[in-house]
Amino acid sequence: MERLRDHLSALPFWNDLKETQQKTILRGTMEQGLPSGTLLEEVGGMLFLQKGSIRVYLLSEEGREVTLFHLRAGDVCTLGVACASAQLPIAPQMIVEEDCQLLMTNPVALKSLAEECLPVRSFVHEQGNRHLVRMVWAMEQILFFRVDRRLASFLLAEYSRTGERELRMTHEEIARQISSAREVVARMVKRFSAQGLVEARRGVLYLADLEGLQKLDA
Repeated sequence: MERLRDHLSALPFWNDLKETQQKTILRGTMEQGLPSGTLLEEVGGMLFLQKGSIRVYLLSEEGREVTLFHLRAGDVCTLGVACASAQLPIAPQMIVEEDCQLLMTNPVALKSLAEECLPVRSFVHEQGNRHLVRMVWAMEQILFFRVDRRLASFLLAEYSRTGERELRMTHEEIARQISSAREVVARMVKRFSAQGLVEARRGVLYLADLEGLQKLDA
């Protein structure tokens, strides 16, 4: 329980809670370790990621995936609450991409706290709205940006996140990240290679010309 308290005390509203309210969120929160590939279903409360990575996406009836955004260590997600409040007719999916450790507060405890405590209510809505904005931005990218720009943007984002020029991902994995098809990504990688922007090796994509990629992403 003390370990859980230490984690939850990092939330910005923790010190605004009364002792009884702190006990409510402690009782309503569980810590989980989930391996890569795990699907998270019915996340209607609050998710607090301690380590790892989670991809949030939409799944069409035809089975096509549209990546919306990623959750990284330190992120808090209340997307389920936001979608319910806005009465959106969509159900974003979540899948663990890198083994993760997370805290999950159930919807009942979260709703109780939000009704009693303004800082909690404000935090939940702020986080939910932030994720809705990220969803809209992702859809704008898909609708209005060419695939080459989306690919360049993704490669640069990965370089910024990891500090590594080598990206160890298959064409299919990259396609999933930029919401495209594997064949399209393969063609783009071949074009980027011919332009000297990347070097394609077995299982590795080396970012050879960062400045050139930045020009594409501008």
